[in-house]
Amino acid sequence: MLEKLPERVGHALINQRAGMEHVLYSLLNRERSSARLSVSSPAFPFNGRLPARYTADGLGISPPLAWDAVPSGAGSIAILVEDADSPTPHPLVHAIIVDIDPEIRTLEEGALASHKHAGSGLETGQNSYLQRAWLPPDPPPGHGEHRYVFQVFALMPGPDFSNIPGRREFIEVVLNRALAVGCLLGTYERAPGVGAASEERAIAADTPQRDSESQ
Repeated sequence: MLEKLPERVGHALINQRAGMEHVLYSLLNRERSSARLSVSSPAFPFNGRLPARYTADGLGISPPLAWDAVPSGAGSIAILVEDADSPTPHPLVHAIIVDIDPEIRTLEEGALASHKHAGSGLETGQNSYLQRAWLPPDPPPGHGEHRYVFQVFALMPGPDFSNIPGRREFIEVVLNRALAVGCLLGTYERAPGVGAASEERAIAADTPQRDSESQ
C-alpha cells in the first residue's frame, strides 16, 4: 500500500497528481448538463478532513453518505469515489457501487466490504487495486493533502452493468445515462513521518471521538 512508500518518494512526486479535471464529475459537467443532487455525510463536511477511521491509518471502513433531489425518472443510483490527487495518470478509484434502488437516500457507515469487514452486500465494481471493496485512503507520506471525491449519480433506466464494472465501463454508462449528479469532497493527508497506524491504536483513538460526537 502507498503508506509504505518512503517519505522522500512522496516529496519527489508532490507535483504528480491526476487532477480534479479528470474525475468523472468534472468530465460529465464538460460533456452535458445534468440536474444536481445534494450529497453530504454526517462524518465530515464538504472539503473537510476525513476522520482517520475511514482511512488506512484507522479501521479502514467506508464512511456514511446521504443524498437527495433524485429525479422521478431515475432507474438507479450509482456511486464512484476517486482520489483526484493520486500520483497516477488517472484518479485512483476507491469504490464503485451500482444498481442502488432510486428510493434509497443513504449509505450507512461500513456498508462497503473492506479489510476484515464484510459490508452489507451492495453491488460493487472494481477499485484500482482490482478489488470489489472499499479501498481506504492511504496517500503517500510527504505527498501532501489528497482530495477524495464522493460522486453520486442518478441514472435513467438502461442496460445492466457487467458483473464487475471498472472505471472505464462506469464512465461510459454514466455519460450516457446520467439524469442528476452530486459530489462531496473529503480531504486527507498523512502527517510527515507517520505510517499506517495499528488497528489497536486506531480503535483507541476513535473511541473518545465517537463518544463526544454522540453527546
